[in-house]
Amino acid sequence: MNSTIRFIQLLTALILAAFLLPGSVSAQQDFSNVEVTAHHITGSYYYLEGRGGNIGLSVGEDGVVMIDDQFAPLTDKIVAAIRELSDGEIRFVINTHVHGDHTGGNENLGRMGILILARDEVRVRLAEQSPAAALPVLTFSGSMSFHLNGEEAHIIPLPPAHTDGDSYIYFMGSDVLHAGDVFRTVAFPVIDLNNGGSLDGTIDALGVAVGLAGPNTKIVPGHGVVSTREDVMEFRDMVIDVKARVTTLVERGLTYEQVAAADPTAPYNAKWGDPERFLRAVYAELGGQD
Repeated sequence: MNSTIRFIQLLTALILAAFLLPGSVSAQQDFSNVEVTAHHITGSYYYLEGRGGNIGLSVGEDGVVMIDDQFAPLTDKIVAAIRELSDGEIRFVINTHVHGDHTGGNENLGRMGILILARDEVRVRLAEQSPAAALPVLTFSGSMSFHLNGEEAHIIPLPPAHTDGDSYIYFMGSDVLHAGDVFRTVAFPVIDLNNGGSLDGTIDALGVAVGLAGPNTKIVPGHGVVSTREDVMEFRDMVIDVKARVTTLVERGLTYEQVAAADPTAPYNAKWGDPERFLRAVYAELGGQD
């Protein structure tokens, strides 16, 4: 493979890795003008929009449960937004996966005495790059349930998809599924191979969301707007179609540059934007060789 191409691919991988590490992006960005806005979806469920992944909230007489916590510089704004909704105790925060735009506030919350929950895989990966205060105190490998604020909620571990530590949280009473970064409405999927993500796992995990959701279920993506079961089906079917298109090209022995030139994501680029990061992951996982 041409050395220039190899250098570009390595540089792209390093930039992506830096973006996804806890704290790495927050050290380079100005968060002073970021506004954290609360949205009530239904029942006890709210979500906060700021910068980074959507933060899910269960709010009620038992206190507050958080899902993810964005970047460290936003913690005070996030807590202030929560206090506009409730003065109850923040009982715990659940990390849907390892990436810093979802776990960057862990250390701050941990030092406030708020328990952090996540899959075993998330703790292992965070431990490689984060202080002890940022690590999940309670970890799990199978599904978990909690019963707060008048409803039952389930934490559902997924096959390796966006990463190897993804989880959904489904609030039964509110009929809301918080999907983390397995599903997004603003871009193609991010399959983070460096953190154990996989193409087939992404397809399977999206299928889990389709199976869990009913006709009225509100699905909150890691990034983007509240969606429906049909939206997730469309996203999953797009991934399946792109996989099939790229498989055909890989079987012909095409290099990545030739695959990209064939534009197998063409029917979807207008909706989901730049496909390069997604396409590179699909090509690599399907065994493409440059």
